[in-house]
Amino acid sequence: MKLSELQAIFCMNAAKLILKMSEPPYSCRFGEAWRTPEQAKWNAERGIGIVNSLHRDRLAVDLLLSKDGVWLTTREPYIPFGQYWESLNSLNRWGGDWNNNEVEDKGDKDANHFEMKEAV
Repeated sequence: MKLSELQAIFCMNAAKLILKMSEPPYSCRFGEAWRTPEQAKWNAERGIGIVNSLHRDRLAVDLLLSKDGVWLTTREPYIPFGQYWESLNSLNRWGGDWNNNEVEDKGDKDANHFEMKEAV
């Protein structure tokens, strides 16, 4: 599948997720979406990201969840949204599940991260 096709699927999935995360009593805001190669390199050099981030390919987004106007920064409230995200497409991955051998455990830090891995 072409990158542009994956990006279109990702975009539709992200729209569905944003609508889901915007149902009362929640609200949703953008964190980081697209990341330049230079920004990805800078983040990697500081240990706050990776060089080959899917943000560079427009296949990742960080969404900030609030409940009753309070920004939620722990993994727990994101769990149902992470499960929903992963149910939308078999290529979708949620950062809150990154506690396995594939990706370093980041705990609460990446619970707001939603991505679509590229089909091989």
